[in-house]
Amino acid sequence: MRDQNPCGTLIVTGASRGIGAAIATLASERGFSVAVNFATGEAEADAIVQQIVSAGGHARAIQADVAREEDIVRLFQIAERELGPIKALVNNAAITGGFSRVDSVTAKALAQVMAVNVTGAILCGREAVRRMSTLHGGTGGAIVNISSRAARIGSAGEWVHYAASKGAIDSFTIGLAREVATEGIRVNAVAPGLIETGLHAANGAPDRLNRLAASIPMQRPGTTGEVAEAVLWLLSPAASYTTGAILEVGGGR
Repeated sequence: MRDQNPCGTLIVTGASRGIGAAIATLASERGFSVAVNFATGEAEADAIVQQIVSAGGHARAIQADVAREEDIVRLFQIAERELGPIKALVNNAAITGGFSRVDSVTAKALAQVMAVNVTGAILCGREAVRRMSTLHGGTGGAIVNISSRAARIGSAGEWVHYAASKGAIDSFTIGLAREVATEGIRVNAVAPGLIETGLHAANGAPDRLNRLAASIPMQRPGTTGEVAEAVLWLLSPAASYTTGAILEVGGGR
């Protein structure tokens, strides 16, 4: 079996499926012990962990709803206790709130989107900084937030509320990067475009990728693996002078 923790422990929120699952499995291949966070997809998270362990890696599925502060604190405590010192965080967990024009969006849906996508990401960032910052006795680390091309495009007619939450993630990325730049922590974001995941069907638009493919200069949607590669580059020493960046992975869209 390979060294289980040469890069330290990485927490990936929302890692039971889609982009998060791809990041978790690739991170294990690159030497991280991985905390595979999930809110409700326990069977899927367990399958990802089994895949990692079968390949000689080290991982643990940890249930936590990032919309709940107490769950976030518990997530970090368990990951640190069972996998080792936290060296990296990927804020991937997010919900869209469903397709809706702004004139039809409800306060409940908006509150849920912001609680998971924005507040949850910031609180996860807080817990990571408390452990990684040299100001708090840590040895440094890296944070990658998963944004979206929607933050720039606006997603009119579909989910402006979701796009707005990802705009907040971009601001959070830049601000936190500058705040902890002298404390050994790099903070960046990856902004995926149209990616082949189950998100589109889950929101009631299984044909969305085919319908919008022509709007992508590369004329195809991306894969979860392509997003994961961008994330792992930002987590790696190869990106040692990169912080506060928002890396677009959207085929030119």
